Amino acid sequence: MLLAIDAGNTNVVFALVEAGEIHARWRIATDPRRTADEYAVWLSQLLGLEGFEMASVTAVIIGTVVPRALHNLQVLSAKYFNAEAVIAGQGEAGWGFQLDVEEPQNLGADRALNSIAAHAGHPGDLIVIDFGTAATFDVIDYTGAYKGGIIAPGINLSLDALVTAAAKLPRIAIEAPKGNLSVIGRNTVDQMHIGIYWGYVAMIEGLVARMKAEVGRPLKVIATGGLAVLFEKHTNVFDAIEPDLTIQGLWMLWKRGR
Repeated sequence: MLLAIDAGNTNVVFALVEAGEIHARWRIATDPRRTADEYAVWLSQLLGLEGFEMASVTAVIIGTVVPRALHNLQVLSAKYFNAEAVIAGQGEAGWGFQLDVEEPQNLGADRALNSIAAHAGHPGDLIVIDFGTAATFDVIDYTGAYKGGIIAPGINLSLDALVTAAAKLPRIAIEAPKGNLSVIGRNTVDQMHIGIYWGYVAMIEGLVARMKAEVGRPLKVIATGGLAVLFEKHTNVFDAIEPDLTIQGLWMLWKRGR
């Protein structure tokens, strides 16, 4: 059983993977100060709830965009799972595909992992959109090479900035509109919902259209990240939604390394 760990800026996702099948997944807020012992107490309880034991885990792979979180996750692997963690992008877990950009060393692990999994599951040229702390748009060509992309503020980040900077605006929940799809708000809360939600949909559709025009070949659009389903009903820009793309990439990278 593989424990795949995706350490992002907002959450750390832990997933139990066996033969490519995800048996369970859990997430916890990212905190670089969280110790290996704290992770272990939390994980042991969750494993037990799913009918597994700590001994069920025989290998660990970590992908992280938060360097300060890596050490404690490595200690967790060594101390509680008796396994040396494989680090995505390093050593035997090198990316294994061309990074055709000016600063390949700066590509986030999550984006590289998404590229691996998306290319394995979808032939041809791709745009992969990951809705996380930031929204990233990545172009992968038909050979699997990473060609570049876009980084934009995530929708929660945008809302936080708006509420923080404007004293009279209330904090609202981010949700897909129900019933009335008007884009002319009649009160403050409706106007905020429209600006955040439909503004984000317009950004997605506009950026994808520009990327497709620049590439000049058909591109399939794959969406991932926890908020991908939020936009599914109100745009036809996505060809597929795969919530576990990053975890799938970790599994594929670990399997290839073996």
